[in-house]
Amino acid sequence: MNAKRVVVIGAVALGPKVACRLKRLHPESDVVMVDQDEYISYGGCGIPYFISGDVSDVKELMSTSYHMERTPRFFEDAKGVRVRTRTRALSIDRKAKTVRVKDLRSGLEEDLPYDRLVLATGSEPNRLSIPGVDLPEVIGVSNIASAIAVKERIAKGQVNKALIIGAGAIGCEMAEALSDLWGIETTVVEIADQVLPIVLDRGLARMVQKHMEEKGVSIRLRETVKAIRRNGGTSALTVATSQGEIEADLVIASIGVRPKSNLAREAGLVTSPRGAVVVNRRLQTSDPDIYAGGDCIEVLHLVTGKPVFFPQGSLANRQGRVIGTNLAGGFATFNGVVGSFSIKIFDLAVASTGIPLHTALNEGFDAARALVVQADRAHFYPTQDLMYLEVIADRKTRRVLGAQGIARNGDALTGRINAIAAMLPYRPLLEDLANMEVAYSPPFASALDIVNAAANTAENILDGINRPVDPEEFEKCFLDAQADDAVCLDVRGPANAAPFVAYFGERWLNVPQETLKQRMAEVPRDKRLFVLCNSGARSYEALRQLETAGLCEAVNVQGGVAALKKSGLLELDHEEDTTE
Repeated sequence: MNAKRVVVIGAVALGPKVACRLKRLHPESDVVMVDQDEYISYGGCGIPYFISGDVSDVKELMSTSYHMERTPRFFEDAKGVRVRTRTRALSIDRKAKTVRVKDLRSGLEEDLPYDRLVLATGSEPNRLSIPGVDLPEVIGVSNIASAIAVKERIAKGQVNKALIIGAGAIGCEMAEALSDLWGIETTVVEIADQVLPIVLDRGLARMVQKHMEEKGVSIRLRETVKAIRRNGGTSALTVATSQGEIEADLVIASIGVRPKSNLAREAGLVTSPRGAVVVNRRLQTSDPDIYAGGDCIEVLHLVTGKPVFFPQGSLANRQGRVIGTNLAGGFATFNGVVGSFSIKIFDLAVASTGIPLHTALNEGFDAARALVVQADRAHFYPTQDLMYLEVIADRKTRRVLGAQGIARNGDALTGRINAIAAMLPYRPLLEDLANMEVAYSPPFASALDIVNAAANTAENILDGINRPVDPEEFEKCFLDAQADDAVCLDVRGPANAAPFVAYFGERWLNVPQETLKQRMAEVPRDKRLFVLCNSGARSYEALRQLETAGLCEAVNVQGGVAALKKSGLLELDHEEDTTE
């Protein structure tokens, strides 16, 4: 072990993990962390919950599980790691093995020598290039200081209306934080045609959008912000967009982040076209004495086989352990990610792993998806609730490429997504997912778990015996088109179907699936049939019966009435049983 002196630039997530792991394995190492901010080693993912009030004190984001605040003194006394806050790293001299730093309090500069150097510089927010972006009411919530500034404005009663630019994860979380507890009139403007555009496919994203709107958040898609200016009226600002003007007292810019790699680049280290520091599996840079991890690097995506920028605090912690082990003379590797993600938005949990359908198609996969709506535990258990789970697979190889879902019971959803995520690095097939073993008990799962059911459904689709249409296609071809050649065949019970028959008339035919064989003569043979049930299970049975009878123009509406209602496509004033 030659790393007697280790300098770590950055002290939020990766840096502390590296330093503490190294000191545990090699206590005699001299380790110093430098960070330009005052606040260190905090849970950045908890910032929306601090703003919402779920986390009452910002110190809770900087505390250990045993309620010790992670201050510089804590690291020195408990971990043996020296910390220098309000200290900016200016440059790296790789030949001399020194880091030039500046004390932001005193203005003094000095050189810190190192045997090994760790870059934990993280990411920085993408910046809007529009007039008014520098106004004090326009804030990018990227660190503790900015979070405190937002919460102070709210607590002082200075914010009645807020505008969030960007409907990604942080934007959606901030929408909840502002509107749920504080009652702030909140608008989200997104340039894409859906919320969560990178991680979700359109169908589930539409369900999330409807839920947010039901909670009072205004969502404006396909819209860009052009300028922000002072408002002399009741609100502090006027925000000009491509669709008009919006008044706001606070604007939160949430348009993503990029790797903060200027130090590495200026030192001559290899960076990617995206600007991330390039590392090997041991997380070494192009200089073997310099390591990097966290939000400033790219990693290998184990589904696409390509580099991906995937900033996550949990990822930084795992990478920190790898770097700490290698600094201590061990051999540890970080092989890549499958892109797992979860978020809470009001009463909904949203989670995904792998790649969504639109990404799979862009990457050249011949991909298909299967949407299943099913109870997250035994249908007879009192606390069961519906889960909407989608599986993406390649048609040619039947390889599982990803999964995503939404549910009210977040633990149930993330448990399923995590199980699939654990399989993805090993390139599982649909058959593997269909036979995946779960710990079954009625309070926790169905006898045939929703993961197994989703894989079975995907197999049926790929085998051509289940011909699905998504709710969006049903909307376009049936709800909006008003075409005479399209009929919805509702195979639910008469009580559930009656309001729809009354509303759509002859275009909505109700024949319960258990009577379909005897009533086949009632089914028109000259129409395109959209077969529908509550969730898609009985309608699949009906589809097979229709095909046997020679009616091959029928298609199965994925997710059934449950998915259509969750998407806001069927808004009739009627409550029905959504179990099968």
